[in-house]
Amino acid sequence: MEIEFYAVDLANKLGAEYAEARIERRYTSNILYRNGRVEAYGYGISYGIGIRVLVNGGLAFTSTNILDKNNVERIVRDAVKIAKNASKHVTKPIKMSEEKLVSAKWESKFKQNPFDVSLEEKIELFKVFDSILKDIGIFPSRSYNFSTGFLEKRFINSEGIVVEGKRMDTYISYSIIAFKPGKGSVYRRSSFAGTVGWELIRDEKPEKYLMEEAKKMQEILDKATKPPINESLDIVLGSEVVGLMVHESCGHPSEADRIMGREAAQAGESYMKPDMLGKRIGTSVVNICDDPTIPKSYGFYLYDDEGVKARKRELFKNGYINEFLHNRETAAIFGVNSNGSARASSYNREPIIRMANTYFVPGDYSLEELIEDVHKGVYIKSYMEWNIDDRRWSQRYVGLEAYLIENGELKGLVKNPALEITTGGLYSSIDAVGKDLKFYPGTCGKGDPGQGVPVWFGGPSIRLRNVRLSISL
Repeated sequence: MEIEFYAVDLANKLGAEYAEARIERRYTSNILYRNGRVEAYGYGISYGIGIRVLVNGGLAFTSTNILDKNNVERIVRDAVKIAKNASKHVTKPIKMSEEKLVSAKWESKFKQNPFDVSLEEKIELFKVFDSILKDIGIFPSRSYNFSTGFLEKRFINSEGIVVEGKRMDTYISYSIIAFKPGKGSVYRRSSFAGTVGWELIRDEKPEKYLMEEAKKMQEILDKATKPPINESLDIVLGSEVVGLMVHESCGHPSEADRIMGREAAQAGESYMKPDMLGKRIGTSVVNICDDPTIPKSYGFYLYDDEGVKARKRELFKNGYINEFLHNRETAAIFGVNSNGSARASSYNREPIIRMANTYFVPGDYSLEELIEDVHKGVYIKSYMEWNIDDRRWSQRYVGLEAYLIENGELKGLVKNPALEITTGGLYSSIDAVGKDLKFYPGTCGKGDPGQGVPVWFGGPSIRLRNVRLSISL
């Protein structure tokens, strides 16, 4: 009997009403290149098993990277013991939602294995990056990162299902600071990632974006002027800003465990309450989804880490709160089915509710049409910094590349425009949505112990009416 089947069978014999095992093998490679030299290089393999059991309404999780029978028996017995003790202290016994689960296999597709690309070729790419910035001459801080990972995992549970998954992740980023005496500094970080292989470099052409952004940062330092502040304006937000906003002010507060208060001491709370489904949050053009099934996406999976088939989740629909993100535990509390939102960052982390690819659903407007109907306003294409409160209600975004709009035309660059707005104010101000949908990768943190999982966030450009800007000094 394979070790994961043995673990679940033993948990059942020890009295668990539900048990699951997730065994994973992960290969990783990372390079950090900073200011003209390789600063770090690493290659790693991790292999282990995570066990979760439910006993008398108490839930427990244990894990190990020593997969001999005696050690796995020990951690299963520990898990059952912990769950039994926990059951004595829970006010409401934990349950798992009833689901129609099936055994399945899934994998992400890639063309060129990045592990087959030599270290020298990867470093040569960073040398190209660095030569671009050196030629411009105003970048004292230049950092580039490349990482890739290949994951194989198998999930089984006491309900008799087996789900096997494979995914290849490829990620590249740059972080740069431009500085000019008397002009100040600006910072930019950009990333490109997906469940693809080395072809990401060929398809995304990060060196092209780096050159364009470096030149724009120079122009911002040389030419940007003070934005209009403390007056009513119309604001057009680019897809990068929109993607971050929906991740932070819709995705996170839609997580049912956060709504129930579990994450309050770790990642924060939520302005949403259990009875807010069907409540208006914005105008009729506000539609936000989270979809793990998008091919090649950084948040891609077809079955979650509880064996539930993944699907698109419609979080906000026509301006109303439509759906929360659930795992089987919270789905049982709400009397619904899980929508496949349980993810774990590694075999040694329990599966918790996570986003995958969260985005503002595109509309019908071109960017030009969004701008041409603005008498006075600002177009914020990208951001340099942001923050949001623990309840995901009050938020602030500082623009990097941003332009004054007058009589429907883009004028000169403006520096450090800051949009400070509540979530309700944001979604209630949107009157038009673009069709230029674009996604951006990130690593989303949550939980205790902490878990960082790969995600995409995105959207099209959108237009806000009658809001105010401040300036970040």
